[in-house]
Amino acid sequence: MQNKPRIMAARFFLRALLVAIYWVAFCSAVHAADNKPLKVGFIYTGSATDWGWNNAHDLGRQYLESTKRGSVITTRAENIPENSDCERVMEKMVAQGNKVIFATSYGFLEPALRVAKRHPDVRFMHCGRLVPAGSKNVGSYFCSDYYEYLYAAGITAAKMTKSNKIGYVGGHPIPALVWCINAFTLGARSVNPKATVHVVWTNSWEDPALEAEAARGLIERGCDVLLSTLNTSLTVCKVAEKAKVYSIGTNFDLHTLVPSGWLTGQSWNWGPLYVKVVESIQNNTWKPDNLRYGLADGYVVLAPFGKAVPKAVQAQALDAIEKLKQHKRAVFAPPLKDRDGAVRLVKGEPIDTAWLEKMNWFVPGVEGNLPKK
Repeated sequence: MQNKPRIMAARFFLRALLVAIYWVAFCSAVHAADNKPLKVGFIYTGSATDWGWNNAHDLGRQYLESTKRGSVITTRAENIPENSDCERVMEKMVAQGNKVIFATSYGFLEPALRVAKRHPDVRFMHCGRLVPAGSKNVGSYFCSDYYEYLYAAGITAAKMTKSNKIGYVGGHPIPALVWCINAFTLGARSVNPKATVHVVWTNSWEDPALEAEAARGLIERGCDVLLSTLNTSLTVCKVAEKAKVYSIGTNFDLHTLVPSGWLTGQSWNWGPLYVKVVESIQNNTWKPDNLRYGLADGYVVLAPFGKAVPKAVQAQALDAIEKLKQHKRAVFAPPLKDRDGAVRLVKGEPIDTAWLEKMNWFVPGVEGNLPKK
């Protein structure tokens, strides 16, 4: 009987120990659930290794996952067309637990808006277009001022051309490409008023055969510098390299692949921006805004100059960029007229995203049709 108090005390201690163990395990499980990695999905219209638009976004995705290792898990969907397939892929990503989805192409906005209505707990970010007011869980991001680098590229092209004919292969005639063509042309004609830019549309973001045909056709017309805005400029640049004419790329740095004819270009640096957006979601400061950035933010950069570009031409292009950054020069300056003589920009009118998004006209010096949508 003398051992009974000791036995009861031991039993009480054992029960208390078991309760403590269970409580610690429960709290650990809750903590783990609360701190599980955020799943983030990315959707591309082409290959993640296309040496272009999609490749640049995927490098950004890799940067995000590396920088936020342990707190973020990413997944990607490649070669998704801008139709109902995109909506299906987004739904699959939501079902897989993704709480953030980056829709990285122009035609992905409408599908994203529809899927977002069905999943208010998921955040969607679209690259490029303005999201309409009232979208509670859809935002957008872009560097609209990237056309300023193409203004500098236009200066480079106009200094290097001998025929005064520059060819441009475009995917779809959307405002973002129109303002790039206009900026490029204005840059070219600022140093060479005789320069003309000849535009051919493929009506596709990726069609290598059609891109090559368009590039060869422009060369046959006498164009000795080629520029393109597609998923990737690689096909057009390779055609130019083979024909021994110059090339300028967009979206990605290709100077190592076409070393002889490469002049310069514009490329993206999305990684830091993806980290910024995801961190705002993690710390609950995210809002469904239309985020727009300029050259100073560093999300878009000028690609290296090719070995064919003289130092004096490089200096002239870089000086233009510096003046643009300091607001000592403007790409679109009033009074600005289109190629038909109509005034499109008057003094005092703001040059903002809304103005750019309405651009459906060409400046003087651009030759080629512009289908109205």
